[in-house]
Amino acid sequence: MVSTVTAVAHRGDPYRARENTLRSVRSAVERGADAVEVDVRVTRDGVPVLLHDSTLERLWGQDVRLDRLSHRELTERTGGGVPALREALAAAGSRRLMLDLPGSTDASVRRIVGTVHDCGAAERVYYCADTAAMLRVREADPAAEIALTWTTSAPPRPVLLEAVRSRWLNYRFGLMNRELAARIHADGLLVSVWTADTRRTMRRLTGCGVDSITTNRIDALRALLDGPARRTDA
Repeated sequence: MVSTVTAVAHRGDPYRARENTLRSVRSAVERGADAVEVDVRVTRDGVPVLLHDSTLERLWGQDVRLDRLSHRELTERTGGGVPALREALAAAGSRRLMLDLPGSTDASVRRIVGTVHDCGAAERVYYCADTAAMLRVREADPAAEIALTWTTSAPPRPVLLEAVRSRWLNYRFGLMNRELAARIHADGLLVSVWTADTRRTMRRLTGCGVDSITTNRIDALRALLDGPARRTDA
């Protein structure tokens, strides 16, 4: 039986390919991801690209801030390894992209949302991040689909939910239980959780009734959702 839980690949398929690269996105799609979560920032000249950190140090060994590089300089420094959002949208094909927006500003969000629309991809993109970032997205695109990242079991205030108009609440997996999922569903929202990497945790979360699981191990999640549960945990 095929599960109705959405399988989201965290930064692509990072155990097989460097996170937030085209190779990683394509690998996640090949292994059955329903959606691929990627992190988007903008270069000095306003080009949205895939990078989680504010600098190139962790992934590319260069202690330089992204926002101090033009897109051309970034390409030269990484050999084209940091893809533009446009490239990632193409690489994902018909699959959805969940765009996380670390370090967002009003200007960066306008650039990112504008690129999504320019690429004709608004129907297969949704956004996740904290309240400030999601309010920026809502201002930039009244029709955007939003997964508000929430880090406490206490519910968001109604006035906040009204302002963001979120479709999802996006929780760290350790906070989720049956009661919380039921409460969120009762409020008319969908439940997303991140980042679950063991089969035991994945099974627990599906038992809680969540609607979406984000993982670094998309192949393991896909196998769990599509086939019989296995007893051996990673």
